[in-house]
Amino acid sequence: MTRPFRFGVSGGALADPHDFVALARQAESLGYASVSMSDHLDDAIAPLIALTAAASATDTIGLSTLVLANDLRNPVVLAKEIATLDRLSGGRVTWGIGAGWQPSDYERTGIAMDRAGVRIARLEEAVAVMRQCFADGAFSHAGDHYRVTDVDGSPQPIQRPHPPLMLAGGGPRMLALAGKEADIVGLNFSLAAGALGTAAGATGTPDRTDEKIAAIRSGAGHRFDEIELQTRVHMVIESDDRANTLDAMAPAFDLSPEDAGSMPHVLVGTVDEMCESIRTWRDRWGISYVTWSADVVDAMAPVVERLTGE
Repeated sequence: MTRPFRFGVSGGALADPHDFVALARQAESLGYASVSMSDHLDDAIAPLIALTAAASATDTIGLSTLVLANDLRNPVVLAKEIATLDRLSGGRVTWGIGAGWQPSDYERTGIAMDRAGVRIARLEEAVAVMRQCFADGAFSHAGDHYRVTDVDGSPQPIQRPHPPLMLAGGGPRMLALAGKEADIVGLNFSLAAGALGTAAGATGTPDRTDEKIAAIRSGAGHRFDEIELQTRVHMVIESDDRANTLDAMAPAFDLSPEDAGSMPHVLVGTVDEMCESIRTWRDRWGISYVTWSADVVDAMAPVVERLTGE
């Protein structure tokens, strides 16, 4: 199934809530489909509060948590907050959640950072609890990680049965879970090292992306064509000399210029060349939803205008 393109912008690095609201308004005026916030214990603003402010300042743009760290939140409480934001925004929320990956988030809270398999299993259970919260009626849950007793309903989101669920990652187990559970699956570098450094580049190459799509397929089975595939672009360089620019920037990822220029996390070249790269991603991998950082929201507006809905 070929999906039309749509685009998002991330305000995850913004430390001033007024800047995020301004970003949401600007992105809406430029035709972006969504504005998102990440979730780390650094100097960036809190995602759910920021998205609530953006909801009140905009009319149509989607509001995405990209993504919340599951271990920092109780799923029953989080479901109530997501449902409330969905109602406040008129049904514009994407429910994005992940297993947590950044060691400093755990160190600053005093929460033990369990091995990846445990965190992913806990995420899977949290998603199940939240689905029950979004559904009508009372429920209880007693699993390996969460014990919920006698929840008698919860605020109901406008989007039914729940806001679109987005899971993102770079490792096979996380992507298989995303394929099994999510409406939107986000592709990223593998963050097993706990940082987005030079070593992450090798996990984003075209061959590794092929492997990630295979992991999603293994989890999704017959529902693979129902899933929207998203990618996070970490580097955007507008240039009239794509070849030489790739030669200069490829060492930042410890990759060949060919691999650096072909992976779905980097856009280099003219507007025409960047549009062609994005079309290639969809042809090869099915990626139709592309997100980049707030610092290029204006520069990439011509790409958004040209490709949205194509």
